[in-house]
Amino acid sequence: MQFNNPPGKIKNNMTTLRLRKSIGRSSSRLALLLIPLVFACFALSPLAQAVSPPPDGGYPGQNTAEGYNALFSLSPTPAGGFNTAIGWLSLFANTTGSFNTGVGAGTLWANTSHNNTAVGAGALTLNTTGEGNTANGAFALLQNTVGKGNTAVGAATLVFNTEGSGNTAVGVNALTENTTGGFNPAVGAGPGLLPPDNTNVPAALGSNTTGGATRPLARRT
Repeated sequence: MQFNNPPGKIKNNMTTLRLRKSIGRSSSRLALLLIPLVFACFALSPLAQAVSPPPDGGYPGQNTAEGYNALFSLSPTPAGGFNTAIGWLSLFANTTGSFNTGVGAGTLWANTSHNNTAVGAGALTLNTTGEGNTANGAFALLQNTVGKGNTAVGAATLVFNTEGSGNTAVGVNALTENTTGGFNPAVGAGPGLLPPDNTNVPAALGSNTTGGATRPLARRT
């Protein structure tokens, strides 16, 4: 058996292969180092501003406010951060609360707590120290003050709840008269009064006030 490549040539080929691998690893490391630098350059470049004029409403503490007196009480050096207030008097009284989102007139007006989300006019308006609540719909959780961990989806859901915690209401007027009852699941629209003109709408657990940990079906009419 004969070998066409002399020993010297084989050695040179192996050296070249190791050199190529070394160059490849060095290039990969250099690319990883350059990626953050490129992003930093884009962030500092005037061309990075996509809109002109740039959006307003940005305030210290990563807070965003847009609308008449939204986030009105936030101090110049806020203890509360990462709040978004959009709408008339949204998050008006918030001073130290963080991670709240209010979209709609009067949402989270009295709030001083954290981690609440209110979407719809009057949602969570009177909430003060209740935290972790989600209200999606006009007047949802309107009178909640200290209740925590409630989820209200639909107009006027849990509208009279004040201290009840851990309730889940889905559907127009669901759990509408609940005040202090906790951990109630109510799903279904279908008697309750829908603000502002008190239209009568049937609802799941619409008459529950203080009961807790119930598992009812929506009432059918």
